[in-house]
Amino acid sequence: MGRFFNAFFLAFLATSFVLYLVHAQTQQGFISIDCGSNSSYTEPTTGIDYVSDSNYVETGLVSSISSDYTLDTLLQQLWNLRSFPEGIRNCYTIPVKPGTKYLIRSSFLYANYDAKNSTPTFDIYFGPNFWTTVTLPKVQTIIDVEIIHITTSNQVQVCLVNTGNGVPFISAIELRPLPNTSYVTLSGSLTAFLRLDVGAPNDTFIRFPDDVYDRVWSPLTPMVKWTPISTTLLKSINNEDVLGFKAPAKVLSTASTVINASAPMEFSWGDIDITTQYYVYMYFAELQELKANQSRSFNIYVNDKLWINERISPVYLSELVGHSITPFTNNDTYDCKLIMSEGSTLPPILNAIEIYKVMNFTQPTTEQDDVDAIESIKNNYGVTKDWQGDPCAPKMFAWQGVNCSHDASTPPRITGLDLSSSGLTGQISANISNLAKLVVLDLSNNSLSGPVPDFLVGMSSLTVINLSGNNLSGLIPAALIDRKNKGSLSLSVEGNPNLHETTSEKKKNNIVVPIVAAIGGAIIIIILILAYVYFIRRKRSSKGPTIADPHSPVNSEVELHPHEPLRTPNRQLSYTDILKMTNNFSRLLGEGGFGKVYYGVMGNSEVAVKMLSPKSTQGYQEFQAEVDLLLRVHHRNLTSLVGYCNEGEARMGLVYEYMGKGNLGSVLSGGRGKVLRWEERLKIALDSAQGLEYLHDGCRPPIIHRDIKTSNILLNEYLQAKLADFGLSRAFPNEGGATHVTTRVVGTPGYLDPEYYSSYKLTEKSDVYSFGIVILELITGRPVLVKTSEKSHIIQWVDSNINQGDIYSIIDPNIKDDCNTNSVWKAVDIGMSCTARNPINRLTMSQVVSELKECLNLELNQSGKQIDSITTISSTFHFEMGPMAR
Repeated sequence: MGRFFNAFFLAFLATSFVLYLVHAQTQQGFISIDCGSNSSYTEPTTGIDYVSDSNYVETGLVSSISSDYTLDTLLQQLWNLRSFPEGIRNCYTIPVKPGTKYLIRSSFLYANYDAKNSTPTFDIYFGPNFWTTVTLPKVQTIIDVEIIHITTSNQVQVCLVNTGNGVPFISAIELRPLPNTSYVTLSGSLTAFLRLDVGAPNDTFIRFPDDVYDRVWSPLTPMVKWTPISTTLLKSINNEDVLGFKAPAKVLSTASTVINASAPMEFSWGDIDITTQYYVYMYFAELQELKANQSRSFNIYVNDKLWINERISPVYLSELVGHSITPFTNNDTYDCKLIMSEGSTLPPILNAIEIYKVMNFTQPTTEQDDVDAIESIKNNYGVTKDWQGDPCAPKMFAWQGVNCSHDASTPPRITGLDLSSSGLTGQISANISNLAKLVVLDLSNNSLSGPVPDFLVGMSSLTVINLSGNNLSGLIPAALIDRKNKGSLSLSVEGNPNLHETTSEKKKNNIVVPIVAAIGGAIIIIILILAYVYFIRRKRSSKGPTIADPHSPVNSEVELHPHEPLRTPNRQLSYTDILKMTNNFSRLLGEGGFGKVYYGVMGNSEVAVKMLSPKSTQGYQEFQAEVDLLLRVHHRNLTSLVGYCNEGEARMGLVYEYMGKGNLGSVLSGGRGKVLRWEERLKIALDSAQGLEYLHDGCRPPIIHRDIKTSNILLNEYLQAKLADFGLSRAFPNEGGATHVTTRVVGTPGYLDPEYYSSYKLTEKSDVYSFGIVILELITGRPVLVKTSEKSHIIQWVDSNINQGDIYSIIDPNIKDDCNTNSVWKAVDIGMSCTARNPINRLTMSQVVSELKECLNLELNQSGKQIDSITTISSTFHFEMGPMAR
């Protein structure tokens, strides 16, 4: 047998399909679309009900395959197709049930429909994400492309993209609901590598109605050292769901074993990319009624390592499934051996196998409110532009005339709409008001009529409105004129003869504007003169060192005089102010490496006052670094600095917004009497990740926190999380392609990146490692270091337990009964991916944010809530038409 997957992949190039009897099976939840059909029908071979695709797509041409390939046994959904000779991207939009795991299959059969006898190559996208490239090696090749997707909205989109290598086309789209307990991964999605009915006769393909989930099972190309066995007792086979892996009785009724009973049952698979991850599912059922002196048991080894700890002992006519809990990875080849165990009299047996690759889709879809708004505008005006698929993503397929913002941590938003010269009629659509982030609106040179609507006044983000060259009438809203006169809005309305301002407004503006401008100019000049005199005098009277360079990086680790004044003094407070707001330090909130933290009241606001202890290991340099950073960076998930005091070493303090729930570490340890629900923990993780992502990706130069831990994540009364304690933060100048900065090692044991600790090389991935530890703490409720345990570090403990396949063994007992295990599995994988020993294999914070959103969606779907993200699984199958058809 050849290296990699030769034996299995040949099954996909088999030459025909088999007819099967139609059984009474439910099609509840099935969506079956015949692309190119003009009517609904029931497919006679499978009994599946198909509908026309006319309600799901707006473009394309309907064709039928060549009569040379229209065999009596070819499934009817392959007789017709829809091709897309016009446009780059053409999309199907399909309504679905949110929170449902679907198997989604797209089928393609060229069969010389265009009489050119030349097969095309094109791309398929799932929503905004690249799915796969469709390449048909022969005219008669049938390709099935599958994904399994947990829906997070009420629709999915399948898009065909023309890559310049022929006209894209599609034959059928099928959606099948699956149990949420099936095909669960630690992270990402799955693409099917193979799905084989081992021991089945050639040209036998099993699907619905034999498979209630309508998976397509292919026969295995004959193996020289293997021999098939089978049973005719189909109805006696017990194939009830095993964790959602219900194999068809017809698949379980055939198997293969080895001819030489003493030899291992051996096969292999692999990929040249060693980072590819695989999940494996093997199906077993004993087909022979064993005698008293017979037994069959065996062990499974992958690359000479025991895969499943227990012996496999198939039960007579009953399904047994061996499957991956964690993926195989870091090898280009996987050699699998089924070896007869000691005491067994019969060799191993294998009935069926599935192997999947892990796949990640990272491109978020456009904010749903914006999608709904732009779709309504499209329908209202009958826009004829090539508006299909996601309006913003990916960037290269953004809709013509639509500009969008692209932030790694949030869904794209529509910021510009240009419908100039688009033949628009009627009034200005009120749906435009739902584009909350719109900055530029151009509706010029159309035939729009009616008034300029008042809702434009309430769109605060708008800075450009072009309504020129229409038939608008009435008065322009005074507030728009006011914004134009103040310079905050560019408003163009010329070419609308019946649109005007009132005379009184014109006269008032003619007089008032020059006066206001003159007075304002004089005031600005006076302020500049006074400021200049003030700073000159202050500079001359100063006896200490000069103010630090405002362009120096945060915490640049240069030596500073211990009493050097801080820049940006507008938030500086006196020590008397500190005493007053804390009532002479009467209420202690906590104590850390910097010093003690006290409760205070400043005006009508609660604050936390952190006073530097003279004995603190974090001295003036850290104090200045934290003030400097928090005065320059602002994000909803970073603590806000209210002010600071700097009156010598004994009187140095920082004043923050008060976070009523304290730090995450104390809450997790039960110190505040509250148990966080799993949903709350995920939201805290997402908040914290977004704050850290902002430091890494939103600041120039990027900033590395260097001390991420649960005690540095603060919670307000609504459990919103904010990162705190930036005294050790370090700017990371990445000019010239710098990959790291060499610096002294600082941080907290247990959270400290081992690569940074050993090499002194600091990167953003050092923060990612620490954040991964935080995620594991949220899952387990366990301290990072437990000296009394053999597995003292939380990573060792989690890794040891998940290898046993029992997720409940690591979940915090306080949340065990109130969480979605799929969501927990995904969170575990995020945490373990963040803490990979090699920093190259760790996620970026942008990826962490995206993965946490998907993780939170899995949890929220139980309560009918959701955020924007998607989880998908994909696979590709190849078949050849022959005398028979599948």
